[in-house]
Amino acid sequence: MPSVSSDGVETVHAEIVESGALDRPKLHVPDGTAAEGIVRVEADRTTYYAPVEVSLDGDLEVRGLYDNPRMARQRDGDNHLAEWVEAAGLEPGRTALIDVIVEGEQYGLRAPGGDAVYRIAEAPDDDLASIAEDIDG
Repeated sequence: MPSVSSDGVETVHAEIVESGALDRPKLHVPDGTAAEGIVRVEADRTTYYAPVEVSLDGDLEVRGLYDNPRMARQRDGDNHLAEWVEAAGLEPGRTALIDVIVEGEQYGLRAPGGDAVYRIAEAPDDDLASIAEDIDG
């Protein structure tokens, strides 16, 4: 699997904001960074899947990091975003860096001042991807 350094990819700034009655963190993502849907996110050498959505005010946002695409689609299981924010020493009002590894498919998430090396995931065969999506629901 080929790899790429965070220095060699486009990086965008996402604001960490609190959301909902429980003040869970979410990321406000700049327009054009990612399309709506489920994307792969590499954070601290762990692979997660994140739903990218348009918020009520029209901004793109990421509200969670999940263990697999099905969990991300259904918002099922553990949401690791708050855990990542805390482990990175960040808090609402601060910035997280999003590295565009494969536009529309794979992104990296890191704290400002940090660097990372990402393995580029191979895109699944279209037929296999559609079968997996049908199975996952």
